[in-house]
Amino acid sequence: MFSYILRRLFLIVPTLLGIVTINFFIIQTAPGGPVEQTLAELQGIAVDATARFTGAGADTVGGETGSDGVRGAADSDITSRYRGARGLDPDLIREIEALYGFDKPVVERFFGMLGNYVRFDFGDSFRSNRTVVDLVIEKMPVSISLGIWTTLLAYLISIPLGIAKAVRDGSRFDVATSTAVIIGLAIPSFLFAILLMILFAGGSYWQIFPLRGLISPDVADLAWYDLNKILDYFWHLVLPITAMAIGGFATLTLLTKNSFLDEINKQYVITARSKGMTEQRVLYGHVFRNAMLIVIAGFPGAFLGSLFTGSLLIETIFSLDGLGLLGFESVINRDYPVVFATLWFFSLIGLTFGILSDLMYVIVDPRIDFESRTT
Repeated sequence: MFSYILRRLFLIVPTLLGIVTINFFIIQTAPGGPVEQTLAELQGIAVDATARFTGAGADTVGGETGSDGVRGAADSDITSRYRGARGLDPDLIREIEALYGFDKPVVERFFGMLGNYVRFDFGDSFRSNRTVVDLVIEKMPVSISLGIWTTLLAYLISIPLGIAKAVRDGSRFDVATSTAVIIGLAIPSFLFAILLMILFAGGSYWQIFPLRGLISPDVADLAWYDLNKILDYFWHLVLPITAMAIGGFATLTLLTKNSFLDEINKQYVITARSKGMTEQRVLYGHVFRNAMLIVIAGFPGAFLGSLFTGSLLIETIFSLDGLGLLGFESVINRDYPVVFATLWFFSLIGLTFGILSDLMYVIVDPRIDFESRTT
């Protein structure tokens, strides 16, 4: 097992390099990069400032806006480098390209980025003028909260329910709960989130749960272990976690049921019953370990999905500023340092969690030996 894990760890390097390389060159070919966006914004400012400086703006006073002299001075500087139909001054364009690093060839930019990433230097965001690491650390608590509690809630509900459905296969209980599972599969989590918000967050009916953030302002200064802050924290998470757990709960319940049904009909179960073992001992002493192999081993992957991919719309609906929203906004704004750094970071975590999933297989069933596979 040790040599298998060692090989997997070595494979992380070329895999991660391939992911970053492919995405880097794909993004470079996409139109509307950070330079183009900045030039478009500056040209819009210049056109607006020119109109105001020539008398079209009622708030122009001596070349500066009466409400904001600083803005007037900035607009004046941009206007002085704007040449009407010919656009902005070429020197200004070259300055912007150098600011974003686009004055260098694409290959040089790529290897420079890799060299920095090896040292875990992810640079600064184009938009917020903050380091990418600071941004990720700031958004991480929201995403970790959603990922951990959503995954735990889904497993705590789905495993007992799936076992009960498998034991009572075809009964009224199985049919009734299958209806709830089908509804959970059919309704997207973001639609369920909107329904919860309308019903319980002051949308049209009851104002029971808060609508935004992880904690209320009146408890923000309390210590993290203070009971009032802990209760307030979970109170804020009730609606988003419930919405996110719906889809995972439904899928995991069906997976658990089908795994148990597959094991219950095997020969070793019939043999155990013929020896006079009780149903509980057969179910939890023999069937459980085999049936739960794929369910428990999938926990790292389920957590990773909830952490990075399943929370974008939920974060938006409930005004939770997490990693999902950060990644989406960085793509929209062409904030390349954030895009590539989060891609590097998330890919590394995903590959690591893949190794953890394999370890979970061995922990759940020690009979599994990856070294015994034939190649």
